Amino acid sequence: MAAVTMAAVKELRERLGAGMMDSKKALEEAGGDIEKAIEILRLKGAAGVAKREGRSTTEGLVAAHEGDGKVTLIELSCETDFVAKNEKFIALGDKVLVAVAAAGAATVEEALAAEVDGKTVADLITDESAIIGEKLELRRVALLEGDAFAVYMHRTSKDLPPQVGVVVAYSGDDAETAHAIAQHISFADPQYLTREDVPAEAVEKEREIVTEIAKNEGKPEAAMPKIIEGRLTGFFKGIVLLDQAYARDSKLSVQQVVDQAGLTVTGFARFKVGA
Repeated sequence: MAAVTMAAVKELRERLGAGMMDSKKALEEAGGDIEKAIEILRLKGAAGVAKREGRSTTEGLVAAHEGDGKVTLIELSCETDFVAKNEKFIALGDKVLVAVAAAGAATVEEALAAEVDGKTVADLITDESAIIGEKLELRRVALLEGDAFAVYMHRTSKDLPPQVGVVVAYSGDDAETAHAIAQHISFADPQYLTREDVPAEAVEKEREIVTEIAKNEGKPEAAMPKIIEGRLTGFFKGIVLLDQAYARDSKLSVQQVVDQAGLTVTGFARFKVGA
């Protein structure tokens, strides 16, 4: 058996992003031939992809691509932060993002069917999963259209790619305030843009809950309508962007901030890795 040098192991890891022991074993099996070792890792990795299906992918990255009045936001996930910070994984994220944006995909299903380098995005991710040795997954895709966009990418750790991504679609000229709203969204995590966007069944369920709570508290019957509406207002402030207290000045609502800036927010998307 040919001796396997650490330099060869290092080169193989850098080319594929595979683990150290996997790289060493593949080189030993290939007699030190790096190209043969790559084939071995691909074959072994492909056989292991199905076994990894049940694993959770709580690490990864978010990325955004803007062009032609649209912004595409994706979350590409993996199993460990070791892979998340790997250059090969980050490069895969870039390649997937460009392909998904070019296809105009608005759903994961459409994104996985997009073409890249003569194959589908789904096949590309499967191939890279086989090489890297972890389950990789395109978890979410969003496509926003609008007059203008504010994109904010937040790193929770300096050695990791962005873990929280926000896109705000808006009309108006105050890009600085629009960016601040994107930062607010990354922190406050609203679920809806307006009260009208909240599903009626969710509102009715909350109304039932706050009504029952008020009754159990023995509140006066005459005061019940006002109490219930007040608590529903609190419910909306927690999940509706325009109703939320602005992160930079809690005395103002986000609606007041955008009104003062002459902005109209027409949509937003927020992805947080693993959430």
